[in-house]
Amino acid sequence: MMKFTKQNFFVLVGGMIIYVVDIGVDFWVASRYFCQGQYSWSILILCFRGLSSIITQIFSYEWFKNDWEGTDTRKLKLVFLVHLFQCGIFIRYWFALKYGCQVAFKQTSSRGASEADPSNLIQKQAIDAVTDINMLRVFKTFLETTPQLFLQIYILMEHGKTHLYQYAAIVMSFCGISLSMVDYQISLRKSLPDKDEFRVLSKFIYLFYKLLTVTSWILSISLITLLSVRISVILLIFLWICGFTWTLKQHTTFCKSMKMEYLYRTVVGIILIFSFFNIKGRRTKVCISIYYATHTVVTLGILFVYMFWKPSVIKEICFTIVSIVTISSLVFGIIFLVIYYSHLHPTTYCKPQACSDEVDGVAGQKERVKTGRFQNFLMQ
Repeated sequence: MMKFTKQNFFVLVGGMIIYVVDIGVDFWVASRYFCQGQYSWSILILCFRGLSSIITQIFSYEWFKNDWEGTDTRKLKLVFLVHLFQCGIFIRYWFALKYGCQVAFKQTSSRGASEADPSNLIQKQAIDAVTDINMLRVFKTFLETTPQLFLQIYILMEHGKTHLYQYAAIVMSFCGISLSMVDYQISLRKSLPDKDEFRVLSKFIYLFYKLLTVTSWILSISLITLLSVRISVILLIFLWICGFTWTLKQHTTFCKSMKMEYLYRTVVGIILIFSFFNIKGRRTKVCISIYYATHTVVTLGILFVYMFWKPSVIKEICFTIVSIVTISSLVFGIIFLVIYYSHLHPTTYCKPQACSDEVDGVAGQKERVKTGRFQNFLMQ
């Protein structure tokens, strides 16, 4: 079992601080737009925040209910009330900090100790607690942070006027996306057996791959939104339908109830609009190739549409800069993707039994308590 270190503890504290600051920045930006009479932008920001908060609270409470099945019902009711007031994530941070502090600063575990050893049990509790937080942050990233980044970039491109609060929102969005992606991979390595540590080089390559491809796609969607909001909405709905349909065909069994499973698949459909991930733990060379090839074709198509639909825009410096950033981000993002999956991905060096495709489904459902939720949510 990999250890929960002091570095992991400080990263956890930093993540909690960024989470709180991000909430404050969202309300600050929304209030500024409201005071300027731009009510639609303010409402959209609050809707993104509210939707992501509600969905993450639902999943968080369901996980508590599954983990505490058969325990004190009064404690579960208290947890329900905390989640009802949209503060459930802070309970999870409390448990993560509590267990993390014990294993990082107070206890030492011998290398040959069994899993039943108390120190190793707390070690596992700390890793599981952080894992759950990072899973919820992945949901939040693509339900709130990424859409808001798209909204802020669109507003800047549409109106041209910039303010401090807009830059603050964009910076916080990039920080949130970056931290959530890297922390997710760190938790993935710690939660699955026989995986090496996520080394510094791997972290940067993976970060650049995800961040650059997401940035390129957000800029592409912003450009098509400038042409026509209706076309942009239709495109996003179509992409969600494709992602949701693909998720249905995967027959995921992440949740115990079918209602929660369909909610999970709905969220996965939204995430797939912005970034690819593997929800079954299977080899996805073909799927990921099709996914980013489609993104490339659509991105180039949007730029060509601008050339023929609005040739006057081509002469503007803003469009030239956005086009260069969009294409270069996509190209370098795919380059980092190839490097990561060719040399740094766990399946390139893990043991055969650790790379088994049988991660989800009935077997995964039966062993959920033993192996943890990450076995059923494998982002790539």
